[in-house]
Amino acid sequence: MIGTKSEKNSEGNELPAAFVDANVFVYAFLKPTRKLQPHETSVKEAAKKIVERISAGEEVDCSVVHFSEVCNILEYYLPFEQALVLEKGLLLRKNIHICEVTQDDYLNAVSIAEQYSVGLNDALAYALMKRAESAKIYSFDKHFDCFKDVERLTK
Repeated sequence: MIGTKSEKNSEGNELPAAFVDANVFVYAFLKPTRKLQPHETSVKEAAKKIVERISAGEEVDCSVVHFSEVCNILEYYLPFEQALVLEKGLLLRKNIHICEVTQDDYLNAVSIAEQYSVGLNDALAYALMKRAESAKIYSFDKHFDCFKDVERLTK
């Protein structure tokens, strides 16, 4: 399910949950193998704060595709058992809503990718957000800035 309602606007109407991009979890969970540059440190700290809010119960949407991206990266860089613990923890959270993706979703994303010159999975996130009527995404990927009807959140 995507488009879960979480926040309320000033009129008291529920708003769709923000979509969370894979890079938020990756930046938050991976331990650096080198000294980070100051801007990298600030991104990592911001990602940790976002994940802390999600851990505290903030409702977010994600797709099975973006979750799979997280899993692939965690399993590559972390000990396998540690990666599985993190993955299971994310899957069991009731406030992280992981939606399925259809072939039609990807076909829609191809058109978006061509129109905006963005990667297919970024276009997929946008397509899913539009379907859910969500206008916010947690992401450190500046490609989302090309979508004028989306607010990219980095804090």
